[in-house]
Amino acid sequence: MAQAQVQRMSRLMVKTLRDDPADAEVLSHKLLVRAGYVRRTAAGLWSWLPLGKKVLANVERVVREEMDAIGAQEVTLPALLPREPYEATGRWDEYGPELFRLNDRKGGDYLLGPTHEEIFTLLVKDQCSSYKDLPVILYQIQNKYRDEARPRAGILRGREFLMKDSYSFDTEDEGLAKSYALHREAYQKIFARLGLDYRICAATAGAMGGSKSEEFLAPAAAGEDTFADCPNCDYAANTEAITYALQPVDGSAVPALEEISTPDTPTIETLAAYLEVAASATLKNLLVKVDGEIVAIGVPGDREVDLGKVEAHFAPAVVELVTAEDFTGRDDLVRGYVGPQGLEKVRYFADPRIAPGTAWITGANKAGLHAKNVVAGRDFEVDGYIDSVVVQEGDPCPACGTGLKLDRAIEIGHIFQLGRKYADALGLDVLGQQGKPVRVTMGSYGIGVSRAVAALAEQHADEQGLCWPKEIAPADVHVVAAGKALQTELALDVSDKLAAAGARVLVDDRAGVSPGVKFTDAELIGVPKILVAGRRSAEGVLELKDRRTGEREELTVEEAIARLTATA
Repeated sequence: MAQAQVQRMSRLMVKTLRDDPADAEVLSHKLLVRAGYVRRTAAGLWSWLPLGKKVLANVERVVREEMDAIGAQEVTLPALLPREPYEATGRWDEYGPELFRLNDRKGGDYLLGPTHEEIFTLLVKDQCSSYKDLPVILYQIQNKYRDEARPRAGILRGREFLMKDSYSFDTEDEGLAKSYALHREAYQKIFARLGLDYRICAATAGAMGGSKSEEFLAPAAAGEDTFADCPNCDYAANTEAITYALQPVDGSAVPALEEISTPDTPTIETLAAYLEVAASATLKNLLVKVDGEIVAIGVPGDREVDLGKVEAHFAPAVVELVTAEDFTGRDDLVRGYVGPQGLEKVRYFADPRIAPGTAWITGANKAGLHAKNVVAGRDFEVDGYIDSVVVQEGDPCPACGTGLKLDRAIEIGHIFQLGRKYADALGLDVLGQQGKPVRVTMGSYGIGVSRAVAALAEQHADEQGLCWPKEIAPADVHVVAAGKALQTELALDVSDKLAAAGARVLVDDRAGVSPGVKFTDAELIGVPKILVAGRRSAEGVLELKDRRTGEREELTVEEAIARLTATA
């Protein structure tokens, strides 16, 4: 086994902190900074220090090995990209303010790559001319750039981040399905090797486009995604992707629409209290602007509108809430009393819960008046249905009807069947078997490499600090010299022997640092095994501690080396 290098903390650039950074909100941010893995350079920009770089490189290695195992080929494309390909696909505008745009000295437009679908498409267009050149899977591990409005949570949401993005190219839909399945299986192996707890969830495609889309989510309190998990079946989905079938009811027995006086009831709460009815019996109508056009979104009164779902439905159009000024000159819109009946100048969209035949209490489009017995499909028509409510704990599973469980999670991977969106925009054809051009179909597959480090820190930490899984830890064993010359001598000797046997070793040989500080730093840094040269060093006896379980045992030097290198 090859000689591994011993990392000596007396020479290593690592400065641990006792206190949390003042701006840290989540566990991974606190611990990665305190343990000396990363340091903030600017808002959303992070420097990786030697220990952090080793962890990051280990995640890269696992990703690279599993991608190579499915026959993917690694390339490196520029991060600085020309405008034209992104303009051809529409994403130069669709990305909006998240896109870093810049000009060269000649005034040419460029961007810093957020993803590389366009550039990979052009690369294959240049390199592959026949069906015989396909299928092919290409990937890279590269920094990506997005101008986040509010960078937060340390490396979880930055403006620069390391990502593995891969792309499959096939001539048939069946080939795309196979490439997608290969990636799905590879991702399962990657996240299992990394030691991440994860769920595979149905997801929306967003700005990427395409058809089938799944996310790999790591449950964590710091997560910005909410996913639903069914306790009865295998259904799991990001709440933004949950859809329900429209279920019309028989509303023929509902009396005719009747307007009722409801003074001073401009909100659902005041209306429900005044009429002494449940909020769920009322119909809430939210007005938004879609590229400047006012449209109405109807949801049950006891539910909130999920603007993310509304934005996804209308993408790439810009969706904004209306303001008081938008009611000026609009006699058809009475603030606080909007109802879907009679909205001739406003398109009306509704959640599927507003199914044909359902009856509601809603605004009468007159100040101080509401209407009851307002039946969908009889008294008003719906221009389109959008699953637009914020999903709640206990909502029925779309697959089996059981109440859903909700949890927060970090998105660590996302896979898409893009189809021919980018091939159509950029003219990616190859010569088919019949001698005619065939349009190529694509898949896109991403893993947040730096984000996976944060997710691991969130999932594998305790009150003392980080606790890395062996596969990605910066070392296999952290040797601590308690302080005396004899203990330091033994610690360095056993470190050299461990390294000679193939173990990755971090040894705390710092002079003038108290044993208490060294022990605290070892817990904080989070290497899986801690080997202490302490009170029995004169006898050649060391203490081995398992960082995860806290179990301790005393071993001779030979026993410790045998134990720690058995699987190194």
